Amino acid sequence: MTSIRKLHQQLINKDRTAVEITTEALERIEAVDSKVKSFLHITADYALSKAKQIDNKIANKEEIGILSGIPVGVKDNMITSGITTTCGSKILENFVPSYESTVTQKLQNAGAIMVGKTNLDEFAMGSSTENSGYQVTANPWDLSRVPGGSSGGSAAAVAAAECLISIGSDTGGSIRQPAALCGVVGLKPTYGLVSRFGLVAYASSLDQVGPFARSVEDTAIVLGTIAGYDCKDSTSLKVTVPDYTRFLKPSLKGLTIGVIEETFMEGVEQEVSNIVQNAINHLKTLGAKIVSVSCPSFRYGLPAYYIIAPAEASSNLARYDAVKYGLRTKSNTLADMYTSTRSQGFGAEVKRRIMLGTYTLSTGYYDAYYLKAQKVRTLIKKDFDINFEKVDVLVCPTSPTTAFKAGEKISEPLNMYLSDLMTIPVNLAGLPGMSIPCGFDKKGLPVGLQLIGNILEEGKLFQVGYAYEQSTPWHNLSPQL
Repeated sequence: MTSIRKLHQQLINKDRTAVEITTEALERIEAVDSKVKSFLHITADYALSKAKQIDNKIANKEEIGILSGIPVGVKDNMITSGITTTCGSKILENFVPSYESTVTQKLQNAGAIMVGKTNLDEFAMGSSTENSGYQVTANPWDLSRVPGGSSGGSAAAVAAAECLISIGSDTGGSIRQPAALCGVVGLKPTYGLVSRFGLVAYASSLDQVGPFARSVEDTAIVLGTIAGYDCKDSTSLKVTVPDYTRFLKPSLKGLTIGVIEETFMEGVEQEVSNIVQNAINHLKTLGAKIVSVSCPSFRYGLPAYYIIAPAEASSNLARYDAVKYGLRTKSNTLADMYTSTRSQGFGAEVKRRIMLGTYTLSTGYYDAYYLKAQKVRTLIKKDFDINFEKVDVLVCPTSPTTAFKAGEKISEPLNMYLSDLMTIPVNLAGLPGMSIPCGFDKKGLPVGLQLIGNILEEGKLFQVGYAYEQSTPWHNLSPQL
């Protein structure tokens, strides 16, 4: 398996050119994406022109960064100047932005080469990438199954080797859950560590941008590039970004890892539970002290999330009014224009969440629902705070199941929402969380182990993830397409 460091060394040694690496990625996309459907837009000309610039720098003996020439896929809810950005929605079908998101700008500045925009559940609302307005992405390990969501296109693209790294967003598990289902590494950073400027908002107090990769080291390198303060984002944290690769150590001696006992109860597939338990036992052999901990408010995360997130979504999505940008249907009156445009432009799941959120925020229900959900959010954060006084990292399954069949849950929203049971509390508390591959079930489907850290303690997640990864074979396995 190749890595960022290997490709960087090959470029420096002039064993390969950036154009060759980019062409190889584009050829791979052409060969397999008709099956996987990871990408909504492939930016071949753009990518090759950027690759030529990297090669010219090398020829002129200019220094290049470690991400220079590395093919990256970007979730299509990240604003890209001059390149169509749809958020997987028909309402933005022909929207071409005139500015660049901070994250994609940082990747460009670092020399990373965007090969395309990846598919997602419409406006990042979903857990299977079946809610996209354009296509359903398949899981590279079994094309009849979903890749998870909402960043399913980004996770599947990395698993299918269509790009080395990709960028997703995570509001309730949208990086970690697809990472688990596709057998790759996915990280949701601490809220505010990575700028949200240019990330099309779903739920602003929960959204966070993060990387996918095949290895923990590659994930650490990408986070180091995209993290950092941004004056364009009012929620951005003024912190010094460390070199996350210095946390990559083979031993876990001195670390205490807490196993969240509430995450091994009803609703978790027995095979998933067993595989995750085996992974936890393995962490013990690497020197970690393993203790059982309780997060009693964890179980209220799901209902609290589905009050808070739709409430914020109903406010954020009010901007799609057919006036400023996006779809506009032919109408006789202003009211008709609003109604018909939003009816035709939004899919069923987005409409469902807008209606849920509008109801929650309406007179007489705000105190009963939204305010109460925010109090529950505080209780969840307290549970985490209490446990982080005793442990360094918390662990649990990332997803209660492995990848399910496409179509299996799409007509049962409540069943679909349960896919994010383990990941949602992390977003509500603003904590960093990472999913790493930890085995396969009898059907050959990947299982993910979720690592949860305290605020700004991504370094500990990288330490645990790296030590586990380097002593197990899972990250070296690839789906056969």
